[in-house]
Order: sequence, then structure tokens, then C-alpha cells
Amino acid sequence: MYEIMLQYWQFSLVAVIVLATGLATWIFGRSLAKEGRAIQFSVKEMPEMKPIPIKTYGAGFWKGIWIWLTVTRKWELTKDFIYKIDRRLYIIPKGFVFDGASVPKFFRSWLSPMGVLLIGGLVHDYGYKYETLLYTNLKNTVGTKDQKWMDETFRDININVNGFFVMNYLAYYALRLGGWLAWKKHRKNKLRWEDSIHNR
Repeated sequence: MYEIMLQYWQFSLVAVIVLATGLATWIFGRSLAKEGRAIQFSVKEMPEMKPIPIKTYGAGFWKGIWIWLTVTRKWELTKDFIYKIDRRLYIIPKGFVFDGASVPKFFRSWLSPMGVLLIGGLVHDYGYKYETLLYTNLKNTVGTKDQKWMDETFRDININVNGFFVMNYLAYYALRLGGWLAWKKHRKNKLRWEDSIHNR
């Protein structure tokens, strides 16, 4: 058995990582289940969206390669996205452009920005851009919220959607460390949530 494990060490390493992550998720999940989740989230339909082309054509060879390696594909909602947090309905209007969960490119083989973090990433991107979440009446919001609140909402939505406690907490801590760059950029742009309604 030992010889087989040495011969196929890559598979042994993956098996150990999977088992350790599973154990940590089970332990962590049980402790969180006792505490209760911060929010309850539900959605009836997945978001309908279309990809926005990455403009590499005509950029030249080196610039095209640079764009391909560094630019993240953006997506546009083609239909209003309705979701519920704690018995209250919210909307992200049709026409909103986002890039999904902010996953570094070298991790994207294992964790797609449009994969299990999609729903949390969509709500989070709207919240980062406009500093609030919009009610379905299109007249009121949850009020101005800070970056930490948005990051916690991302984490809690994803826990409700995919159930991966450890992965969602790792993504949350990554946002706490590096999300301030995107947050500051959006604050400089001074966008208002009313701007998002004009795309409908």
C-alpha cells in the first residue's frame, strides 16, 4: 500500500487535501449550525446573463496576450435578478454588468468566478458598486452599507447557496484582505444606485 501511495503521490496528496477539507467543513459547519447563520437567503431562478466580449482583436500580438492574461470577462444581466434576504425581496436590475467572484486567474481551474460563488458574487458586485442593495420597488434600498457588511453578505449568501463553509470563509477573508482596492475604486467613481435603474 505504501509503495502504491508513493508511486501515485499526486493522487495521495489530493486525497489528503480532500479528506482534510471535508473534515474541517464538517467540524466548522456543525459549529456554525449551532450559532445560526447571519442571514437567510433564497432565489427562485438563476440569473440570466450574456458574456461581454474581451476585446483582443486588433490589439496587436503582445497587447492581445496581455489582455487575455489579465482581463476578466464581464457579464451583463439580461433580465432583472430577484432574490430574498430575511423575507425581504431585492432586485439587481437588467443591464447590470459584473465579473463574478474575484478569483485570481491561477485558481480559476479549480474555482470559477461563475461557479459556486456566482450568486454571492453578483449581489456582492452590486453592493460594492453602489454601497447598498435595492428593494424590488426600485425606490428604496437597505441603506448605505460598508465594505465589511457587503463581504459578510457575500459569505452568508454563498453558505446558503452552496453549503461550503470553509471555502466561503476563505473567500470572505480574502475579500477582507484585498477587497478594499475595488471598494475604494468604486467610491472614487461616486456611482449612485439610481444609475442602475436606467439600464432597464
